[in-house]
Amino acid sequence: MADPAGDRPLNQPLVPAGLNATLALLRHGESVAITEGRFQGRLETPLSPLGERQARLAGERLAHPDRPPHIALPKSAPIEIAHSPLARTAATAIAASRALRTVHGQGVPAPRAELGLVEVGQGAWEGLHREDVEARYGAELEAWRQSPQEHTAPGGEPLIEVDRRVRQALSGIITRLAAAGPATPAARTSAAGYPPPSNSPAWSLLVGHDGVFKVVLLALLDLPLERFWSFAFGLTGITIVGIHDGVVVLQAHNLLDHLAPLQDAGPGDDEEADRAASGAL
Repeated sequence: MADPAGDRPLNQPLVPAGLNATLALLRHGESVAITEGRFQGRLETPLSPLGERQARLAGERLAHPDRPPHIALPKSAPIEIAHSPLARTAATAIAASRALRTVHGQGVPAPRAELGLVEVGQGAWEGLHREDVEARYGAELEAWRQSPQEHTAPGGEPLIEVDRRVRQALSGIITRLAAAGPATPAARTSAAGYPPPSNSPAWSLLVGHDGVFKVVLLALLDLPLERFWSFAFGLTGITIVGIHDGVVVLQAHNLLDHLAPLQDAGPGDDEEADRAASGAL
């Protein structure tokens, strides 16, 4: 399936000229399905005990962006915390909001579910162990890995449909960011390589999944769906997307330094520490 610009659902650019804002993307923590080696998609599965710890650490990292190494986030509270409606993302968003409230108080908005951020549907693969998927659907799995814009799991969600709902969700999120902060002239004085404006721009936190966040980045960076596999999101990985005078800049991707305390696990905790670092599945 081709992905020319004319096939994209929205005719207008996602980011208006002159906008200064920041989007932080946070993947959920480890789920029980991940510990069991099962494909998730839209399968409902709670955070594991390790996933809960990861979510708390990620929230602390977002709440204190000036702690070294610095994260390019405004020092204000986010104007919005939007999350996929699935339980693992909702729990991660709640952990992040609690940490942010310890710094910003009641200025932190309550997390809200955003259907457009739900994970890519994986049809017949959901709930199956990855070894079973490889054994029963080997050809389909390889086709999806080679050409994700053309193939999907049996009964799964095509990427062009994911792209459509992601763009609709982002349109609303970006509109609210634009309304929350002042615009600057389109001279692009704060484009990549130049200092941002002195006033602190508005920012929003999105909590989602590896698959849907791949499509979010492709949409924001105006890249084709063929590049789906170009970005990886580890468990509670943090990605920062800056918008400088309407120019989208990937400022940081898949930050995982907040999980360092989990690497100091004692004897017998090696497997848990490995899962915390790998972000597999």
